[in-house]
Amino acid sequence: MTAKATTKVISSMAANADSAKWLSGFIPDLPTPFTHQDEIDTDAFGRLCERQIAAGATALVVGETAGESSTLEPAERAELVRIAARVARRRVRIIAGAGSNATDRAVTFTRAAEAAGADAIMSVVPYYNKPMPQGMAAHFRAVAAVTTLPLILHDIPSRTVKGLTDETLVELAASPRFIGLRDGSGDVARLRRLRPRLPPTFRMLTGDDTTSLAYMAAGGDGCISSVSNLAPDLCVAVARHLREGRLYQARELHQRLVPLATLLEREHPAALKFALALLGYMQPTTRLPIVQLDTTAKAEVAQAMAELADEYLAAAQRALPTRHRPSQCTTGPAHGVGDTAPY
Repeated sequence: MTAKATTKVISSMAANADSAKWLSGFIPDLPTPFTHQDEIDTDAFGRLCERQIAAGATALVVGETAGESSTLEPAERAELVRIAARVARRRVRIIAGAGSNATDRAVTFTRAAEAAGADAIMSVVPYYNKPMPQGMAAHFRAVAAVTTLPLILHDIPSRTVKGLTDETLVELAASPRFIGLRDGSGDVARLRRLRPRLPPTFRMLTGDDTTSLAYMAAGGDGCISSVSNLAPDLCVAVARHLREGRLYQARELHQRLVPLATLLEREHPAALKFALALLGYMQPTTRLPIVQLDTTAKAEVAQAMAELADEYLAAAQRALPTRHRPSQCTTGPAHGVGDTAPY
């Protein structure tokens, strides 16, 4: 990194630490829509971005787990960031998935994401090659050295085999370059164990929708969410209830999300894409080795969507202040569960 770039990084460190409050609540991990010709459906992706912004998301995650990042070409990764940034127009932050199990590729993806207009980088623990803790720390420091953007670590042991140790996370979090963790361990006790050892500005977010309520109630800052792609207003309502100390109401709403969230987790992201296709937002097309749902799984997702829609809208509306309530709401298949308008 040049001296000029280094100076820019140092001058932005305090601002990054102070401004990380946006990294909270339910933040959607957006899927990547594909056409039947296996190209990115740019129009559909733009609609997904605008829908989430209108619903009150503070950030969008693009090109990450739900986005089938491992099947994306480098140019496609950058294109997703450019589209999201263009749609967002600085209204929300764009978090670009830029991880790899090869440090040089993670560095390349990170540079490209910053050039394309990302506001933050999400970098996953190197998968498959199972590095030692010292190797993980060196990997993330190498990524941080090539960008001025804040970094969010992504720890998901079920996919990477080896996860971040507490000691490695605490070590990295001591630098203001690392502003948060997407915790895919599903271990709420880990949050309680780590919180006293981390800087107060470091943001802890779960990557598990089914345990998101417990995680946030225990002191977590939010959830990088799959189900918020389908019920964004309801997720906003859950987070608002928690923020304002209404745990009972938050639990009541969250329980309605759990059956659908469980199905999404089982076959991710194929189930998410099928559900969004039911709502008319995109085709359910996936890239190999991910395939579309079978008939039984489709029926289960469709049933869960229908059950959620039956009771969702009124509850979500009651949870929001009057000034945020739309004057007319539609729950038809063209708009999606809880949408306030077509996009």
